[in-house]
Amino acid sequence: MPSRTSLFEQHVAAGAKIVDFAGFEMPLQYTGIVDEHRAVRTAAGLFDVGHMGEFVLAGARCAEVARRLSANDTGRLADGQAIYTVMCREEGGIVDDCIFYRHDAERFLIVVNAANIAKDWEHVVAVADGQCDVRDESESTGLIAVQGPRAVDLVASLSDGPVAELSSFWFASARIAGVTATVARTGYTGEDGFEVFCGAPDAPRLWSALIEAGRADGVKPCGLGARDTLRLEARLCLYGNDIDETTTPWEAGLGWVVKLDHEFVGRDALARQKSDGVRRRLVGFTMRERGIARHGMAIHAAGDPAGERVGEVTSGTTSPTLGVAIGMGYVPDRMSKPGSRLTIDVRGKAVAAEIVKGPFYKRADPPPQ
Repeated sequence: MPSRTSLFEQHVAAGAKIVDFAGFEMPLQYTGIVDEHRAVRTAAGLFDVGHMGEFVLAGARCAEVARRLSANDTGRLADGQAIYTVMCREEGGIVDDCIFYRHDAERFLIVVNAANIAKDWEHVVAVADGQCDVRDESESTGLIAVQGPRAVDLVASLSDGPVAELSSFWFASARIAGVTATVARTGYTGEDGFEVFCGAPDAPRLWSALIEAGRADGVKPCGLGARDTLRLEARLCLYGNDIDETTTPWEAGLGWVVKLDHEFVGRDALARQKSDGVRRRLVGFTMRERGIARHGMAIHAAGDPAGERVGEVTSGTTSPTLGVAIGMGYVPDRMSKPGSRLTIDVRGKAVAAEIVKGPFYKRADPPPQ
């Protein structure tokens, strides 16, 4: 039996199409994926992300545990600051990509992907090894993402604190529409905005207040479909598609989150791989001919559709913002330079593609750092 977030009734009442995702009954779409996608790019969208996992590290040694869990160096964080990172196995494979939030020296929050809650919990508990208190607060926590160019003004209009002054990857406590919350300037859409944590029972009240306050400005509830197209345009990885325990941060283009100057699980393996070099890399590409790349489709060398399969598509869609088909996939290092041509096997048809550098979409006005 799939689980439900505390916003399930709101989704049903709004006419959302419900699907099973990571063991949860979640909204795929309300008015349509493209419509919701464009609402986020032009106004703002609300996402129920209450299915994500939240683990708390507490105690005098929790900062040490956080540092050992994270490839990125959480020791650089100040109170009220967050960091995007990966947790790895000793062999360097990615257990999960997640965000660590430092409340203070004796309290850290780790937000993990919904599909990985059980295995991440085992990993965190094993690494902590009794050095600090570890609590799973996933079921008691509600989480709403408010994303888009009007997101900051929307949340600020209902807040009793200066949340608009938060810089990217900083967070603070506030009351939003009378609900006690933690507001973080983070997101997964390529747009500015917040992720708002609250008690799960309070999430419906907060959701309704945000929807009502933003209605006149074109703010809409959005489902998993738009969340996926938005994150792909921003070239953000999806765990289980683009990264998993068989991939390393260097291969996945996430080397920027790996800080080898501190001890963490997987450090030695990743140091060796950096020295030796990788054999494959995750690349972004645009289709040069009609056809949409989908997860699992074969990648071949340009002009050689009947030749050796050199890689595989991990994510793909038609970009609602750009109007072209885009995707990501792993290819040999020698073929990974921007401008290189590929051939994608789209249901038996050879379709030309070209590797591109950076995100497919980048907003013009990033939030303050």
